[in-house]
Amino acid sequence: MTVIPPPRTMTGVLPLQLVTRVEDGEQLHALLWRAGTGWQMISSAVLGGGIGKRAWVLNAQVSHGYRRTDPARHLAALAHDAGAHGAGVGLMTAADVQAHGRAHDGGAEAVATVGLGVRGWAASPARGTTSPAAPGTINIIAALPVALSDAALVNAVATATEAKVQALLDEGYDCSGTPTDAVCVAARIPCPGEEVQEFAGPRSLWGARLARAVHAAVRTAAKP
Repeated sequence: MTVIPPPRTMTGVLPLQLVTRVEDGEQLHALLWRAGTGWQMISSAVLGGGIGKRAWVLNAQVSHGYRRTDPARHLAALAHDAGAHGAGVGLMTAADVQAHGRAHDGGAEAVATVGLGVRGWAASPARGTTSPAAPGTINIIAALPVALSDAALVNAVATATEAKVQALLDEGYDCSGTPTDAVCVAARIPCPGEEVQEFAGPRSLWGARLARAVHAAVRTAAKP
């Protein structure tokens, strides 16, 4: 496994490393954010999902024919091999993560990888029991340099999701996403006496910045 450090000129709180590996004869990539201490994250990811202190985020590309039944264990092994330790968040996608979109707005930063091979609307007609869709996936990682309450973290996920759908529509896609989309929003753990933001909706200060950053990142990554 090869880990490429971020460019020295990269600024902001979300510097990424490109991790390359060969798996079953296929060269695959991952994006690794070594956040370190001081971060609380909320995520829908298969590894490290929920709300809690997290030290890294890995967005790993997997093959289009991915059939493993232990994705959390797989992601944990990939993170360990890349030198990420402690509790973290692991996401996966069949999209090439090298073609990611990145944007920032007033201190809010977002990175998106977009695979739209299997897409549709969230509220689709019932069709009975179906097998889980293979990871194709829009993955969003966002970071805010402020502390958020638990309620505001949940609000931030909703805001990021709304911005994602808006970006897809703006790029001409007739869908709300894919069946396997995932999101991770990171906020600072507050220091004693530090203000905690209670709102992260799209018309709050930090929610608006988050929405614009996610919208721009998804639009960039969704372009043909």
